[in-house]
Order: sequence, then C-alpha cells, then structure tokens
Amino acid sequence: MSGLPFALIAAATKQVELLYVWDQARPEAKVIIVLLFFSSIAVWWMMIFKVIQMRRARKLNALFGEEFTSQKVVLEMFDRKLEVNGCPLYAVYQAGCLQLDARLRGPTGERAKQQISLKNMEHIKRAIENVVAKESLKLESGLILLSNAVSGAPFMGLLGTVWGVMSTFAGIAQSPQGATLAVMAPGVSAALVTTVAGLLVAIPSMFGYNWLVNNLRVFTVELDNFAQELVSKMETEFLAEE
Repeated sequence: MSGLPFALIAAATKQVELLYVWDQARPEAKVIIVLLFFSSIAVWWMMIFKVIQMRRARKLNALFGEEFTSQKVVLEMFDRKLEVNGCPLYAVYQAGCLQLDARLRGPTGERAKQQISLKNMEHIKRAIENVVAKESLKLESGLILLSNAVSGAPFMGLLGTVWGVMSTFAGIAQSPQGATLAVMAPGVSAALVTTVAGLLVAIPSMFGYNWLVNNLRVFTVELDNFAQELVSKMETEFLAEE
C-alpha cells in the first residue's frame, strides 16, 4: 500500500502534463487532435463490429457445414426450408439450390425433371460464383476505413507536428527573448503531441487490419471450397450424361 500514493501522484502529474500540452497547442494542432480522436472512435467501432461479424459467421459456417455434410441429397436442407440468416455458406447454398430447383421444375411448377443439361449447370455455377463474390465483399466491407487510418493517421499527426514546430520557430524569431529552452519547449512539446495522437490511431488500426485481412482470406478460401463441393454434388446427382 505504500506505493499507492506515489502511483496517484504520478497519474495526477501525467494528467496535468497532458492538460498543459493541450493548453499550449495551437488551434490547428487542436483541430488535428480532435479529428484523430473521432477517427480513433470510428476505427475501434469498426474493428469491434468486424470481429463480432466474423466470429458469428465462423460459428454459423461451422454449424451449417455439419448439417450440409450429414444430408444425403444436396436439396435436402433446401426442401426442409432451413434458414440460417447471416451465414455465408448458407447464402451460397441457397442461391445454388434456387437455381437448380428452378431448372428441375416443369411447366406445371412441380419438380418433374430428374436431370439437367450441362448448359443449365453452367448457369448454376455462375450464380454460385456471384454469391461467393458478394459474400466476400460483404465481409470485406469496412476494411478501407482501417486501411486509411493506418496510412493516413501518422501523416495527419506529422502535419500537426511540422506545422507546430514551424509556428514555434517563427514565434521565436520574432521574440525579443531569443531562442531559450523555456521559450521553445512548450511549443515543441505541443507540436509533438499530434504525432503521438496519429500513432495511437494508426498502431491499433494496423494490428486490427492485419488480423481481419488474414481471417478474410480464410473465409474466402472456405467459400470457394464449399462452392466447388456444392457444384460437384449437384453434378453427381443431377447432371445428365451426354
């Protein structure tokens, strides 16, 4: 417990330092810091949202994959009208089955055909590929924000630092006191804080972006593999031999 007062004093001193630096910052530096603060909020919100989205998609894909593997015929789940909203694999399966079912039904609307032609199978393949691309883009949406934060936030911070240092030296040149440490230190420290703010936005964005991109690659491979497996089963069961 003896170290607690020292910790409180250190925390209070750090807070006083930040307030002092903020007070010394020029208006343009404050504008940049405020912009970076809101950028940080947007970045963290997007990272949390994407993590929740991908974890949910992974869980639903696992459950749907088990159900798909256990079915005896490819249209079994489709005929049971099974719905798994938010599952990328289900979206691919549903699109393929809708196209296949439409080509198996006759003029009366009943499923009269037992086989389809190679041309019809090619149409089904293209429909499945379109859904795979759409699901990949849906999972990828929002990553541009993190990419912009990684590349842009440090430059915004550097802009504030260079601007602040330039203004500080311009003020010193016009000051009758000359270039003393007491005159230079407040302006330089206030200028450097924008670089710190930029890095505080960019560094978490970089780790989050890399993690999300790696998971996105895994999802894309899973979607492609599932699409190929689905097409293979459809061809085995319904493609007419020519």
